[in-house]
Amino acid sequence: MRMPAPLVAVPAMLFLIMPAVSAQTVSAQTVSAATVMRVGILDDPCIVLPPAPSEVTDYMKRMLLAKARGEAPPPPSAEGLEIYTRWQEKLKLADHAGLCRYRAANAALPAAGPNRILFMGDSITENWIRERPDFFARGERVDRGISGQTSAQMLARFQADVVALKPSVVHILAGSNDIAGNGGPTTLSAIADNIRAMVQLARANGIAVVLGTLPPARRFDWRPEIEPRPHITALNDWIRHYAESEGVTIADYHALLDDGEGGLTSADAADGVHPTAVAYARMETVTEKALAEAARQRRATPSR
Repeated sequence: MRMPAPLVAVPAMLFLIMPAVSAQTVSAQTVSAATVMRVGILDDPCIVLPPAPSEVTDYMKRMLLAKARGEAPPPPSAEGLEIYTRWQEKLKLADHAGLCRYRAANAALPAAGPNRILFMGDSITENWIRERPDFFARGERVDRGISGQTSAQMLARFQADVVALKPSVVHILAGSNDIAGNGGPTTLSAIADNIRAMVQLARANGIAVVLGTLPPARRFDWRPEIEPRPHITALNDWIRHYAESEGVTIADYHALLDDGEGGLTSADAADGVHPTAVAYARMETVTEKALAEAARQRRATPSR
């Protein structure tokens, strides 16, 4: 997926994006340049994804090593950032919705049990299982977050990454990257339409829904010209109103994490956007209650 150019200037974001595509690129390493350029109907479009450049994988290794040591990530070079940006542009053209990200993992899942829960979202969802794996070990919980994704990209893969996996409940946390401009110019009504469509798809397939409000953020480092707080507030107001009017269960993460100024404390997010393990632990108290309520509502609703 392609990120806006300013995004790659933030080292922390490389860590958040790279894991989302690293699994895809293994088989692509042996694909010729001519094959990578193929378009149209293919038996397996995922094998023609552009592989990660060596400069990116080398930086990723150094970043992970620094993280394991509790050190600051190494600064990327200007040349490395340019290489990374070009690769992301090609990757988004090859798989705009991120359908290849979990294709193999989805195929490997066992048949759904009666209590499978899907988590659909962006980096906040993707990082959750990395920071708090025990939370996802409670029952049959499946993380399908992809870093950097907008609500439109989530909607495009909702059938493959949610409906086809037959969960009883889906937890949707979407909109932060729309506000950040990762998908280009948009409107709050367009984001709302995407979220509404995901809810309708889920319900049409007998899946109960938990909608999360967006966590607070005073700024996006990769898009410093944007003041996100009023847009986050407006979208969250819509999410709350929509959830109440449609009987959808809500998980109000914004109310929980707001530092009083529309942001996150350093303990809750080192970069001001992405929750720490401490923040996720706090969020889980809200999540568990919401999941239980959604499951209760599903049991009380006649089967379609």
